[in-house]
Amino acid sequence: MSSRSKNTPRKRRHAFLLFASMILILSTLVGCGPSSEDLATVDYAPLVMDDWEVSTPAEQGLDPDLVAELYYYAAKLETIYSVLVIKNGYLIAEGYFNEGAVWQKARVQSVTKSYTSALVGIALDHGCLSSVDQQMLDFFPEVAGQITDPRKEQITLREMLQMRAGFPWEESDPALWEGLLSGHYVPLIEAFPLVTNPGSAFHYSNLTSNWLGIIVNRACGMRLKAYAEENLFSPLGVKAGEWGTDWEGHNNGCGDLHLSARDMAKFGLLYLNDGEYAGKQIISADWVRDSLQTYSEDAWDNIGRFKDIGYGYHWWSARAGEHRVNFAWGHGGQLIVLVDELDLVVVTTADPFYLQHDGQSWKHEKATISLVADFIASLPKE
Repeated sequence: MSSRSKNTPRKRRHAFLLFASMILILSTLVGCGPSSEDLATVDYAPLVMDDWEVSTPAEQGLDPDLVAELYYYAAKLETIYSVLVIKNGYLIAEGYFNEGAVWQKARVQSVTKSYTSALVGIALDHGCLSSVDQQMLDFFPEVAGQITDPRKEQITLREMLQMRAGFPWEESDPALWEGLLSGHYVPLIEAFPLVTNPGSAFHYSNLTSNWLGIIVNRACGMRLKAYAEENLFSPLGVKAGEWGTDWEGHNNGCGDLHLSARDMAKFGLLYLNDGEYAGKQIISADWVRDSLQTYSEDAWDNIGRFKDIGYGYHWWSARAGEHRVNFAWGHGGQLIVLVDELDLVVVTTADPFYLQHDGQSWKHEKATISLVADFIASLPKE
């Protein structure tokens, strides 16, 4: 057999694969989505349990096909654990993928920051804290006398909540990252340099959230998790999992809280309803309103159809199609997304990629964020 005839099947196979790839690319370019038959096979019916009232998209005024499409695409993601949709206070759609399960308490990463912000608000309601204009160093007398940069003496809780205190993003420098991982956070108030004047610019800072957690601890005389269990988790009917601590035993205000997706949805509903849950005012409506304002425009680059990403009091804001959203956001794809005008909450959990910050983790995180952004952008205004 000649060499040419021996290679013919291989060439034909190569041509077939090339043709199939071209068809796939063309389908993507022209926006071909799942067929009606595909969508009919998608099961997103919520599990009937005693912690949520359930309903259907149609009963709550949403197009079932748009919801089915959300879950159709979610099932194709490699690292997503859960997707929940709450409309008008009802759990209308729920799905678990890969390692996810209804009982799973996922590491919600920086979604924790939004909980820390809530606890600052509750501490203000209780009088443990007197004002967001209190100065940070009032709560750290052991380092106040060691400060060499006088600008740090002016930093307020308000600027910390807005991520405008001037401290750097730890991922910008390996030495800063090592400091964050050290577990000894109070000395870093002096050791970490300011990169801008307090109040002048947005800089995402995990340490700033950790210090806020310590401030609540010191002001209220309770560790952050204990304070949350008494004043936030218990009123919501939430049983939180582990909440990581530093070497001094303070719960980390920036991350390491573990929660189920259903319990995250309760927190989202609390903020959607101006701090009220099951007829009880858990956080003041004023605090919720102040938290969901945008104090820094263009705080992050656009992510898919999330545009104009800004920042409030440890909550993000964005536009998705015709809708304004607020969201708590954690590394890997942990999300609590609020769409106030639609009375809608969307929750996702995913592989947290713990201590992995690279192109691979960001690719998967972005896919989860884009999934939610596409869904919200597809919804018509009411």
